[in-house]
Amino acid sequence: MSLKIALAQINLVVGDIARNRQKIIDTAIEARDHLGADLCVFPELTITGYPPEDLLFRPDFIATAQQAIHEIAQQTLGIDVVVGFPESSPEGLYNSAAVLRDGKIFCRYRKQALPNYGVFDEQRYFLAGDKVNLFSIKDTLLALTICEDVWRPEILFANRRAGAEIILTLNASPFHAGKMAQRENIVCEAVQSAGVSLVYVNLVGGQDELVFDGASFVVDQQGEIVLRAAEFQEQLALIEFDGVRPKASECAPFYNDIPSIYQALVLGIRDYVGKNGFQGALLGLSGGVDSALVLVLAVDALGADKVEAVLMPSRYTQVMSNDDAISETEALGVKYHIIPISPAVNAFSDMLAEVFSGAQQDTTEENIQARCRGVIMMALSNKQGKILLTTGNKSEMSVGYATLYGDMAGGFAPIKDVPKLLVYQLSHYRNSLAPVIPERVLTRAPSAELAPNQVDADSLPPYENLDPILERYIELDQSAAEIIAAGFKTEEVQRAISLVDRNEYKRRQAPPGIKITTRAFGRDRRYPITSGYRGWPPKGVSD
Repeated sequence: MSLKIALAQINLVVGDIARNRQKIIDTAIEARDHLGADLCVFPELTITGYPPEDLLFRPDFIATAQQAIHEIAQQTLGIDVVVGFPESSPEGLYNSAAVLRDGKIFCRYRKQALPNYGVFDEQRYFLAGDKVNLFSIKDTLLALTICEDVWRPEILFANRRAGAEIILTLNASPFHAGKMAQRENIVCEAVQSAGVSLVYVNLVGGQDELVFDGASFVVDQQGEIVLRAAEFQEQLALIEFDGVRPKASECAPFYNDIPSIYQALVLGIRDYVGKNGFQGALLGLSGGVDSALVLVLAVDALGADKVEAVLMPSRYTQVMSNDDAISETEALGVKYHIIPISPAVNAFSDMLAEVFSGAQQDTTEENIQARCRGVIMMALSNKQGKILLTTGNKSEMSVGYATLYGDMAGGFAPIKDVPKLLVYQLSHYRNSLAPVIPERVLTRAPSAELAPNQVDADSLPPYENLDPILERYIELDQSAAEIIAAGFKTEEVQRAISLVDRNEYKRRQAPPGIKITTRAFGRDRRYPITSGYRGWPPKGVSD
């Protein structure tokens, strides 16, 4: 007997229960009426969006979510619907999935494996379930699981032993580079061992620092992918089972690593701007590669008519910087303004002249320039209702190569988790689609242009050396001794680690940005600001 299951890979808004409820209803009706589906499966915590964080502590929020379940059930007759929701019980809150049938909750399942690492805090909110839950449709026994459950083979085997012939899993699995292949490999291996087909439905969309990439899939009993939905797009996909065997269907291709990261950044910007109700975005365009990449990402996310660029030259800005910035705006069709900062810098210098009398010039004067730019950009943001995008990359955020209330001023930091070398790779990739970033931007030495003839290499190790050191120290938690043993220069390791350790206070004040690595600043890496820990000097290495 044929069984048709729809995979509802949809984009939800955290906390907007009324919107999410209607979207679930509309999608289930489409699956029923246009696809002829018997069952429609939605992502994890569908009602609330994921992750709802401390909204889960609000009794009114939980009550509204549970009421929405009943309303969905009553308006989706003629098709079974599986949705995720926070289930309130006398003993506490569960991360649950409900099967809706004939206007009622037919059965429910409580997530057993609660992740509490990286970006996940589920043990803060939920109790763990301890039972499998099977239900029958068209003489086929199906089991429910939720996200982390399928990363635990023992849970799949428990469902198989209980008689499950098809396993449904509701997911909110966030993106990082390489995650999609890793996810499929782990699930396919577990499914092959258990010998049971699995339907994996993933969330899609941006939520603050996270991007959910979709790429929902179906695995047969042999561990082979027979259906894959598109990455980074909403999609209602259909898989047909002949008995317990899924029929081969369309498998969307994976993006390669660099295109995949690029698409994640675009989606993250689009949803952060759109879901928070901004009229568009603006940014300071310096003629450097970081702001060039952020501009083209913003245009690809929002459209050229929603993006504005502002050039704010100082007396240290080279002519080619302005020329390259203007060339990019013209190639993209973006409106731009030129607002020189010299009048503001001179005014501040005059105001501070008496207090600064006798003191040597240093980074203070450089920072005044950056802060004048920050004031200008925030004024435009306030006046126009457009979000200010900052343009700092992960390498700069790591070592504090950024100015508080200057270039760090803004509402969203799209490339906050993108190391400098990856900035260049992404820029070259985008130029391979259409040449919009001037070649000179990609070849000249990077510079903040806050002092005469300044380049980043004056105060930082070359990025070819710096980025791998930062990856080892920040993402892999390697010690200084381990990094040096891997062949990196002692003085460069010392410089990098010392800068990372003393700039936590800056990173804590930075705007949120899109996670694309295995360990981003923010939810992934929570270090104290006030701390006696220092990664340098390491044991066995003199300082």
